[in-house]
Amino acid sequence: MAQSTNTILMVRPATFRANEETAVNNYFQDTQTENNNTTLLAQAEFDNAVKNLEAAGVKVIVLKDSGRFDTPDSIFPNNVISFHDDKAILYPMFAPNRRREIFLNHLGELEKQGIHFKNLKDYSLYTEQNLFLEGTGVLILDRENKIVYCSISVRADEKLVALFCEDNGYKPVIFHATQTLDTQRLPIYHTNVAMALGTEFCVICLDSIINKDEKSRIISSLEQTEKQIIMITEDQMNHFCGNILELKCKDGDILIAMSEQAYNAFTDEQKNQLQQFGTIINTPLYTIEKYGGGSMRCMIAEVFH
Repeated sequence: MAQSTNTILMVRPATFRANEETAVNNYFQDTQTENNNTTLLAQAEFDNAVKNLEAAGVKVIVLKDSGRFDTPDSIFPNNVISFHDDKAILYPMFAPNRRREIFLNHLGELEKQGIHFKNLKDYSLYTEQNLFLEGTGVLILDRENKIVYCSISVRADEKLVALFCEDNGYKPVIFHATQTLDTQRLPIYHTNVAMALGTEFCVICLDSIINKDEKSRIISSLEQTEKQIIMITEDQMNHFCGNILELKCKDGDILIAMSEQAYNAFTDEQKNQLQQFGTIINTPLYTIEKYGGGSMRCMIAEVFH
């Protein structure tokens, strides 16, 4: 299977705010300074991102959240559902209000576009056991080599990672990524803020991985699969340099999508490295990043079909 796709699903928010239920362990969120324009600003950023991706040659399927279910993080669909040729997978979410995103009917929106999946795997029932696995937020998939990289946290249960691998034919590479908060080292809520994987490259904050054996295993796996490693600092990670995504244009050319904040935080040398592997496109997402604690990659559910 190819690593990237030219078809994606995105969810336009009806309302947008800092989700109080996710802020307990998403330290990228700012819950203090919201204003009355937050939703309008987030919607404008979303619309601009869709326009830029479509102009670059990506097929974007937009699902409009009606606001009926009070789902403040619906703009981040990649945590809730993922797609694998003939299979769709639903995931168990940590925050109760994120579990309601399933009612938005992502699959129904794809069916309107003629995209049907023969099989549905539903892991969401594991919330009843307080076990969580938040989709491709926590599972960094090397689809070509069938390897999944995952940082363990409250939102990424190791038993469920093993189950995902068993069900889908992947090999796990498990580690523990952390970030500095005040004087503490605390688990990163999603692997995809610290790591992004393309066909030929990997952007990763190795400084976030304290355990030397875990770090060595990741590097060894990346080298064996011939990925060029582009290391970012923790400060760059905090500016969402790890939250980027390789996509394809309709003509097959490779794109690397990121936010303007991430683009500005990369060094010129790192940008030159990335541009060897695809054309960079960047979009301002400051409101979504500030209050949602996620960036461009989090906003995109890749449709492999």
